[in-house]
Amino acid sequence: MKFPISLAILALVGGLSGCASTTASAPATDAAAPDSLGGSSVAETGPVTGGTGPGIALDERSRDGQGAAAGRPDAKRSVYYEFDRFDVKPEYHALVESHAKWLRANPRARLTIEGNADERGSREYNLALGQRRAESVMRMMLVFGVRAEQIEAVSFGEERPRATGHDEAARAENRRADFADR
Repeated sequence: MKFPISLAILALVGGLSGCASTTASAPATDAAAPDSLGGSSVAETGPVTGGTGPGIALDERSRDGQGAAAGRPDAKRSVYYEFDRFDVKPEYHALVESHAKWLRANPRARLTIEGNADERGSREYNLALGQRRAESVMRMMLVFGVRAEQIEAVSFGEERPRATGHDEAARAENRRADFADR
């Protein structure tokens, strides 16, 4: 029974990493059309400064000071995205899997995945993009064996920025999906 599940996970990881699209010049808004493989057709990379780029522990980065829930195996609570993208990058697969393992080991636990976007684009577009980001993490957790009733995907669009600036570093911080206990 483990072999088919491992094969499915391997296929998902391989498929996601093989879905890279060609980088085009980024539009002024967060409004490119998604491609047929679940990602967006436009990607923009932002600089990672001094080793504190997206993906380190929320305790060390956030202004709200929230950390991992008691007993959670790690303190990393966010998956970060490129501009106008909603595919989970390979560097976050282990993070999603660790939260999935924790949920499988704690069947009464519930988790909300909160999708967010930077301020570029319309409010409606950013809500939809945040939802796609949250759902991409949720789908991956389902593949890792989490029961659907344990997770919920919601979007806050641009309404809950973590960083308040209008430069690329702040925007990169706001393009994320957060794991939140419910």
